Amino acid sequence: MLTKPSSIPKGLPKKVTSLCPECGKLIPALLKDVDGKVIMEKRCQQHGEFTDIVWSETEQYLRAEKWAKDGIGVENPAIKGAKNCPFECGLCDLHLSHTALANVDLTNRCNLRCPICFANANSAGYVYEPDYETIVKMLKMLRAQKPVPTPAVQFSGGEPTIYPRFIDVIQAAHDLKFSQVQIATNGIRFANEPELLEAAAKAGLNTIYLQFDGMRESDYIAARGKPLLKTKQKVVENLRKIENRPSIVLVPTLIKTVNDDQIWPMVQYALDNLDVIRGINFQPVAFSGRIDQKKRLQERYTISDLMADLETQSKGQIRRSDWYPPPAVAVFSELVGAILGKRFVTFTTHPNCGMATYMFINKKTKEITPLPRFIDVESLFVDLEKLVSKTEKRTFKKLSALTAMKLIDKHMDESKTPEGMNKTNLLKMLKALLKDDTKKGLAKFSWDMLYMGSMHFQDSYNYDVDRVMRCGIHYTTPDDRIIPFCAYNSGPVYRTEIEKKFSVPLDQWRKQKGEEFT
Repeated sequence: MLTKPSSIPKGLPKKVTSLCPECGKLIPALLKDVDGKVIMEKRCQQHGEFTDIVWSETEQYLRAEKWAKDGIGVENPAIKGAKNCPFECGLCDLHLSHTALANVDLTNRCNLRCPICFANANSAGYVYEPDYETIVKMLKMLRAQKPVPTPAVQFSGGEPTIYPRFIDVIQAAHDLKFSQVQIATNGIRFANEPELLEAAAKAGLNTIYLQFDGMRESDYIAARGKPLLKTKQKVVENLRKIENRPSIVLVPTLIKTVNDDQIWPMVQYALDNLDVIRGINFQPVAFSGRIDQKKRLQERYTISDLMADLETQSKGQIRRSDWYPPPAVAVFSELVGAILGKRFVTFTTHPNCGMATYMFINKKTKEITPLPRFIDVESLFVDLEKLVSKTEKRTFKKLSALTAMKLIDKHMDESKTPEGMNKTNLLKMLKALLKDDTKKGLAKFSWDMLYMGSMHFQDSYNYDVDRVMRCGIHYTTPDDRIIPFCAYNSGPVYRTEIEKKFSVPLDQWRKQKGEEFT
């Protein structure tokens, strides 16, 4: 098995290890319930006390925590005998999850200057842009990870579409048999150059993670410095014209008092464009620099804020109870792997890192039915856990497949299912999900499906080392390291170390390339 019972302490209050936002040293922190909110309190002997809101609803925090699972890490860690997380990243043998998704930064150059961005060559004063051969080496390292080769890669930046050999790296990832080749982009080049979008699709691009901040231009001006809503919509229009097209996942950064009233309008936009958009991944803002406590608490937005606001804005079409943390679905990977004698990516991220749900939409009536409305998720998962243990001991594994169908039938209320849904169709959908082939897998049915998730990346104010040790979203680097997302961008900020090590001063780059960018 790729999972084991979690060592995360349950309940509140509890002690965790965090960081001082000023000096970056490890310090103890206390998570506790205060007026129905999960609060982190910590004190640095040198820099004093810090308080932050981790989740705005204790009840939802504790509900997510029940699903905690620890992974077994990787069989080939780059750093052995590590004792000091997060200061010995590589991955090290303290890490408890294999890589579910890897980020590969192609450049820190960008065609925007967003105030909430992790990477910006203009402000850094140097250009980080590994050559094509280095990028391919990094991709090969990800595919060599054991026990599960990294299945999904996301090219990021900066703005990855301005990388000189952008199409070539898409093709290289496709040739290395990543099941998902993704790009995180602001969409400007895809909107203005449809031929580039088509070339990326032909090279093997599967998914466009499109930066998306709402349905008002004022939100883009505030967050990105210029009106970009029409640009985002143009990407959707251009993609619709491509026959074998990638899918779009909208990626909104949510800031309280700025665009938190735009959650349901963004979902509605996705529902109106289901032929192109297959998901939304909300990301509550992480504060990458210093920010005073008053402003931070005013703008701090948590996963449970999202769940509550969406329930209100959708008038109950999507409820808090429809969301589950990623480790809840680990049992499916374990079961299918046991039946097929193969190891699949297994989500053992910390249960408080994110939440997600799947929604089924009737193609005619547009009625929304979240999956937990017709499946008793908790009871089904308990039964499937027992089945995994039996399957590993069985000689005839197909008996478990039949048992799984019976269990789904047992815990499924067909009177509440979307039109055309039954246990057979549901199993076909689950198989398509495991193969990352939902577009083809769902085409024949009378309903569409929309994934909706949230991932709250950490900053130094709400940092919890337990989360870093279980991270499944990693960066790979030119010096053969694999580093968890939250360690790369906050805390120790390996991003700065890596970029400086493999960068060229900005003035030197301009002289060599004869190019300018903003």
